[in-house]
Parts: sequence; C-alpha cells; structure tokens
Amino acid sequence: MIDTQPDTTTQDGGHLVGALLAQHGVSFLYTLCGGHIAPILVGADAHGVRVIDVRHEATAVFAADATARLTGTPGVAAVTAGPGVTNTVTALKNAQMAQSPVVLIGGAAATLLKGRGALQEIDHLALVKSLVKWSKAVTRVRDIGPALTQAFQVAQSGVPGPVFVEIPIDLLYPESVVRTWTLASAGKGVPGRLLQGYLNFHLRRTFAGAGASLVQSPSAIAPLLPRDQQVQQVVERLRTAQRPVLLIGSQALVDAGMAAMLPDAVRQLAIPTFLSGMARGLLGYDSLHIRHQRTKALREADLVLLAGVPCDFRLNYGRAIARRATYIAVNRSRRDLTQNRRPTLAIQADAGQLLCRLAPALNALPNRPVWTEWLATLQERDYQRDQGIMAQAAAATDYVNPLALCQQLEAAIAPDSVIIGDGGDFVATASYIVRPRAPLAWLDPGAFGTLGAGGGFALAAKLCRPEAEVWLLYGDGSAGYSLAEFDTFARHNVPVIAVVGNDAAWSQIAREQVEILGTPLGTELAHTDYHQVAAGYGGVGFCVATAAEVAPVLAQAKAAVLSGRPVLVNVHIGKTDFRKGSISM
Repeated sequence: MIDTQPDTTTQDGGHLVGALLAQHGVSFLYTLCGGHIAPILVGADAHGVRVIDVRHEATAVFAADATARLTGTPGVAAVTAGPGVTNTVTALKNAQMAQSPVVLIGGAAATLLKGRGALQEIDHLALVKSLVKWSKAVTRVRDIGPALTQAFQVAQSGVPGPVFVEIPIDLLYPESVVRTWTLASAGKGVPGRLLQGYLNFHLRRTFAGAGASLVQSPSAIAPLLPRDQQVQQVVERLRTAQRPVLLIGSQALVDAGMAAMLPDAVRQLAIPTFLSGMARGLLGYDSLHIRHQRTKALREADLVLLAGVPCDFRLNYGRAIARRATYIAVNRSRRDLTQNRRPTLAIQADAGQLLCRLAPALNALPNRPVWTEWLATLQERDYQRDQGIMAQAAAATDYVNPLALCQQLEAAIAPDSVIIGDGGDFVATASYIVRPRAPLAWLDPGAFGTLGAGGGFALAAKLCRPEAEVWLLYGDGSAGYSLAEFDTFARHNVPVIAVVGNDAAWSQIAREQVEILGTPLGTELAHTDYHQVAAGYGGVGFCVATAAEVAPVLAQAKAAVLSGRPVLVNVHIGKTDFRKGSISM
C-alpha cells in the first residue's frame, strides 16, 4: 500500500500534489513536460500515480476527460505555463459541454515574477474563466492541499465539469532550491541587503506551514436524488401514456457505478428507449433499444422522458417533441431542464437515480401499463431501416463502400471492446451500424462536435480497461489532429486499433458545400499513407483498398495488437450520399 501522507521534513509542493492525487484515487496523470511542472510529475510518480506523457496538451485533457467518463473518478492533467495551458482550451470546453469532472493543473511563473514579463507568463484564470466551473491560483505551499481538495469536490458536485488550479513554479520545487534561485538575484551593497531581507520575508511566507499542508481525505459527493413525490408524478403520467419514449443521455452515467444498475432498471421500465452519448451501449443488443428514426418516434409519442439530455440542436431545440406530448425532463442542470422548451414536469436530479427508483414504483401499480404494440411498431421501423442500410452497403463504390466497411467492423469487434469515434461523416455512418456491446463502451466528444479527441480518448480507454479491445474510428480529416499520439501509444505500451475511413476529403462538409456553393474549396485531402505514419511512430500499419481485403486485414490487426503494439488500418473508402442533408446548425 502506498503511503500518501507527506514527509513534512523534506516535502516540496510537487510531492504534495502527488500525495493528494493518490489519496483521491487517481491512477493516471496525463501531461506534456515543462520546467514549470516537473516536480509534479516526479511527485506523482513517487506516490504511485502513473505519469503518461503525450504529444499535445489537448490530448492530455482529452485523456483526462475520457478517464472521468469511464471510471467516475476525476481525470487529471498537468500542463506547463502559457502555451501549455492555452493548448488545452478546446479540450477544456469539450469537457465542460460533456459535463466531465476534469482537474487541470497549470504551472505558472514564480510568485515574485508575476506581472514582470516572465517566461510563458499569462493570466491563466482570465483565459479559462468561461471554460471551467471553478479556478484557483495558489500562492503558498500550504494552500496546495486545500486548493486541490476543493478542486476535486467542485469538479464532481452538482453538474460535473472541469476545474483549474494554477501552481507557480516556486511552490513546487524544494525550499532549498527556490531559496538559492531567489536570493541569487538580490545583488550587493545596501540595496542588495534590503532586497535580500524582503526576499527572505517572502520565502518564509511562501513556505510557512508547508508541512501542515497535509493530504485531506476525499469527501463523499452526495448525488442529486429525486424526491419520492417526483418519482410518483412520473409514474402517474406513464400510467396513462399510450406511446411513451425514453431518451437517455450521458448525464445518466455521470456516476460510472450506475452502469451496473441502470440497464436492469431500464429493462424493467420496458419503455421504448433511445440512447445517446455515453449511454450508447447501455442495453447491449436488447430489442428495447430503438436505434433509427428517432425524430419520427418523438413526433408520434404522447409522452417523452428525457433522462440527462438537453433540448439542444440534437433535438431541434425542442421542436422534435410534439407539442401535444407530455414532456418530462430530468437533469442535474437547472438551465438544461428548461433550455429552449419548458417541460410539463421538470425534475432537477440525477437521471440515473430517477430511472432506478422509477422502475420499482411503476411495477408496483396493480395494472402497470405495457406498450407492446408501440414497441413492435418502432422495432419494425428499425428492421426496415437496417434492411435499407444493407442494400446501400451492397452498392458498388470506388474503393471500399463505407457502409460495408462498418458492417465488417461490427462483425470483427469483440464483445468486451471500447469504441472511440473521432470524425465526421465516416464516424457518423459507423454509428448507424457499429454497436457498442455494453455500458460505458462508446466514447465520442459530445455536443461540442470536437475533432481531435480520439488519441486521448483511446489512450485513456486502454489504460482504464487494459483487457478490452479498444477501437478508434477515425475520419481521415480528424486523424491528422492526434496521429502523433501513436508515439505515445508505442512508448507506453498502449495497444489500440485505429481504423481510418480514408475518402480523401472532409466529406461531411464537402457534400453540402459542393451542392450549395458549387465548389469543394478547402475540403479536399489526399489518400495519405496514414498507416506508414503510424508505423514510423512505432506502431503497425495496414492499408486496404478493396472490399476483399477488409476482413483478413482486420483479423491481422486484432492479432498484431496482441503483441503490445498499436495498429492502424488505413482503409480507402468510396463516397456515398448516405448522410446527405445531415449538417447540424
């Protein structure tokens, strides 16, 4: 067992950070090295937290985001000052919109040098203000422990989200080192002695009580539980519903422990269910899960229950739900409860907890409602849509038909896999066909529509679930953002399988742009040899140009990854109009 209590005789700020991370159950610290934060990395390693250094700071935050989603424990990233922090902006916003509890630690210039033009100096707190729930600049060593403890608390409470803690470089190194650096600048003579006196005063203040900055035990985070009255209100409305629809989103699984209980509760409810975000895979292959023509079902439904889902662009800002329908919203966020459309019944609570309490309450009714015919109608639509997809997959295209490729992926992916989606047209196409097998087995960026999350997501998924196959589905445009992380995969022995749908274009944009504006300007790529790039970084690369090659190469990829090396399969795919008209606004 690792001793996470600081040694107050030799402790420095870096070791205090490491001790606190271990105390809070953090297994991985994602980072890109920098002089401002080097003691944090050493301290984390000393306390048994595995340090994973990546090739871009955004990847570190993406990995922290995915770790939080998969484990329920806040993911942690540490980045150096200035450009280290600015490089995280997109990933921070993505975590905010995905409501992921992420703790970002940023290095900073020495406290005495603030405002004097120090290397990589920037007002970090002003930069991240709109991106995080809470931020703090630490100015004394003894405040490191309390600040980080509060950061973990805030990140997980209420609506989860990212937080930021700035720790200057002179709080992280040993006092003897900082004293040497600081006093060396005092100079000589009377001015030097006066300055030296002030510097000594500053150092005493900075390190005073450093040994008292003990690691504090993590506080339990109380879930937002629904009241019994609210559960009964939902039961009463379901009792008279003829065509209910349940839509479950990522927020229902903010507490990763819900993944063990929630599927059974949803099956007991027996309401036709659509799944989105991190809830994809919640029901496996259960026929209760309806996968296609969601908008049509919502317009026909007489009751719609949104469990951890806002009425944003994905639901046409609330217009996808019929006006005559009873609309029930359950959400941790008061703002999201009423965004764009006021519900018939709004419940500010954890959606997963409500569903788990709703199932026994509904089953307790003497004549509980059943919706067999309504479910059969939606299942028949799913069947017909799948038949149409099969027909489109059989059509000839240049290179490999992307729908046929997705069918081959569906057949090849193991039951215990985690699937990562990072792309536009190809990944959206795959979402119709490739099905996650279990809860918390699908990761995509979420509502921000971010490209580039794939490398960090895949890294975290394999670290958190080393026994699982991890499949990273890349569009050829999005692959360019994080392909360098194959170096990270190889160095840290993280064997993932990436599949690039390579149609030499930003197809999701090009399809509409060419039709409306008459030009492919800015949307054309090349059939780049992504497999050779991956091999150059230490991975294994395969290239596929014909349909006959797909199944054998996927089998080779599954075998190759067992050697511990990451694999990339570069598949040249043809163009289709499968997703014509799919651009969201």
